[in-house]
Amino acid sequence: MRAAIQQEIGQDKLEVVDDIEAVGFGPGKVRIRIRATGLCHSDLSAMSGVLPQPAPFVPGHEGAGEIIEVGEGATNVKAGDRVLVCWLPACGACASCKRGQTQLCIAGFLNAGTPNYKRPGGDVFGFAGTGTFAEEVVVDSLCAVPIPDDVPYEIAALIGCGVTTGIGAAINTAKVEAGSSVAVIGCGGVGISVIQGARALGAAEIVAIDPVESRREAALRFGATDAVAPDGLADAKNRITAGEGFDYVFEVVGKSATARTAYENTRRGGTLCIVGAGAMDDNLQINMFELFFDEKRILPSLYGGGDVLRSYERVIKLWRAGRIDLEGLITHRVRLEEINDAIDQMRTGEALRTCITL
Repeated sequence: MRAAIQQEIGQDKLEVVDDIEAVGFGPGKVRIRIRATGLCHSDLSAMSGVLPQPAPFVPGHEGAGEIIEVGEGATNVKAGDRVLVCWLPACGACASCKRGQTQLCIAGFLNAGTPNYKRPGGDVFGFAGTGTFAEEVVVDSLCAVPIPDDVPYEIAALIGCGVTTGIGAAINTAKVEAGSSVAVIGCGGVGISVIQGARALGAAEIVAIDPVESRREAALRFGATDAVAPDGLADAKNRITAGEGFDYVFEVVGKSATARTAYENTRRGGTLCIVGAGAMDDNLQINMFELFFDEKRILPSLYGGGDVLRSYERVIKLWRAGRIDLEGLITHRVRLEEINDAIDQMRTGEALRTCITL
């Protein structure tokens, strides 16, 4: 079958091949025919080495398609079901799952070191234990989440990560209050989803901060009340909060520098929510006095900070009700052969989300 692979970490381009095979099918596993997959910035971070990932590998973790084969013991789905790919499934048995923090279950990560594919030249891994830039993928059955018939594959793919991550950060983690002031630093697909979540919760002011003009314009279309370049943040803070700082600031870049900026623009007693996925050697510095004296809450948010299955359902309900716009997030639709052009567009900020069809 066809897939896009990266041979070595650090390469800028992917290679589209047609001699790759999905492996690992057996008890508890399912084979999925991928119909659509999103290009997420986390894929680029894995390609560059910011996020740990063995190579060679097939990127992609936002996918949707149909079940074509079900292994023995897999009872949650059947052949023909329409599903989205959950890259971080909950095992239901670990301490985190028993506490109700299923987004912290690491059972899915235990499979990330096992090859998902093979070629004549050797094994190939899948990003985050999945690898959706391929026509088929074999995953644990818990990674396959049935979707209603009215949800298009393109929309379901985005719900599988970026949309759930952003909206969940606003709803589950930060719990944005109605009438509050919000700032969102980084307005790609996840940042736009944070904005939509904050708007759905009734935030009065939502300021989008991004260096790319097209992303700022998009943020206004999706519910931001103001959009500024990074050098305009200080003025926005003064205009909107009288210099006090925002009630909630979301960092959706994944860098210590922007996290520090987010901290400084959060009011005393306010909430800083870290959504961006950063590198293990990039350290955020906060001195002990300001940490104590300012009483700012620092809340990391992984995969939307809540039970992902409930979050999927909530997102679908909000979408059906017209409270959030998911179709508008897909600004580029490409075929697998055009993957490198799509990557270039995302790197330059020209695309909120690219949908790849297979």
